[in-house]
Amino acid sequence: MISQFDLKNEYALLRDEIQNELEKVFFNTSFIGGSNVDLIEKNIKDYLGVKYAISCNSGTDALHFALRSLGIGKGDEVITTPFTFISTIEAIMYVGAKPVFADIDLDTYNINCEEILKKITKKTRAILPVHIFGNPVDVERIKNVINNDSIKIIEDCAQSFGAGINCKRTGSIGEIGCLSFYPTKNLGCYGDGGMVVTNSEESYEIIKKLRNHGSSIRYHHDIIGYNSRLDEIQAAVLNVKIKYIDQFNLMRAKIAKIYDENLNNCKNIITPKKTKNGFHVYHQYTVLSKNRDIIKTELEKNNIGSAIYYPISLEKQNVYKNSFNNKQNCINSNYLSNTCLSLPMYPHLSEENVIKVCDTIKKIK
Repeated sequence: MISQFDLKNEYALLRDEIQNELEKVFFNTSFIGGSNVDLIEKNIKDYLGVKYAISCNSGTDALHFALRSLGIGKGDEVITTPFTFISTIEAIMYVGAKPVFADIDLDTYNINCEEILKKITKKTRAILPVHIFGNPVDVERIKNVINNDSIKIIEDCAQSFGAGINCKRTGSIGEIGCLSFYPTKNLGCYGDGGMVVTNSEESYEIIKKLRNHGSSIRYHHDIIGYNSRLDEIQAAVLNVKIKYIDQFNLMRAKIAKIYDENLNNCKNIITPKKTKNGFHVYHQYTVLSKNRDIIKTELEKNNIGSAIYYPISLEKQNVYKNSFNNKQNCINSNYLSNTCLSLPMYPHLSEENVIKVCDTIKKIK
């Protein structure tokens, strides 16, 4: 069996380090807001080169808090991509704002800068690009093209930890970056976890309160907040794994290269392309094919996992249609939803198994 994703080999490699750190947590019996949480915030702040890092319970909360910290709410519009997980628009809808979809680029699968320009109105308060599958969006270009400091850019980096473009890490380019540490992410813990990163002291102070019941001093509550704290166990795991993130991302890139070499000339398969001047960390290796369903079925017959991210373009989701009487039709996003297939991808996937996946696909008539 070749799984689409597998953490077993990674855990085998890091087991002693992780168990040692967990033993310290259990011995100290400090489980919320302790030294490991402080350390992972520092480690990520230093890694990304930002002033502030605020941990929280999930990537969804990170997006929600980022929007709240900028005062975005009812009557505002936030431009984002229709080709992503639902949490991106959930966060926008949590604050009462309206998600506005700009279609994607078929080469990078990311939001298209020219399409963003078409969707900007007087109500636009923010742009929320997603570095989909680990392929970085050219955020600097978006900034330069819109040329409007009142429109903030919030980066959804849930799938792009370690990715970069023009020598800048994703998460450090916009006003705020939002991270997810869900177990399948490039940097993942063993439960839920997230983080907000920023150079804005104002956003930092607001988000610190939002994650902890609206409080910065115990039992003194300035705003209505949430219970959204990263725990010591997850932070301990992350502090071990962040030491290996660059190594593991390079392993992913090597696997992607093997896929490219074996599938580039494969009939009816389009392999993923990288953003110009970007470092793609291949959270997923996603191909396009009009024979997607046939390929997926054949892989299953050969005990090879695969996944469809994402089968429904977000403007067609009932929650969006019912809320905003949607009439948008994102042609490229819908094309991807009907043709995309993510092949097995994780750092310890063997070259032998990558070639087996490719050979299985190439045998399909």
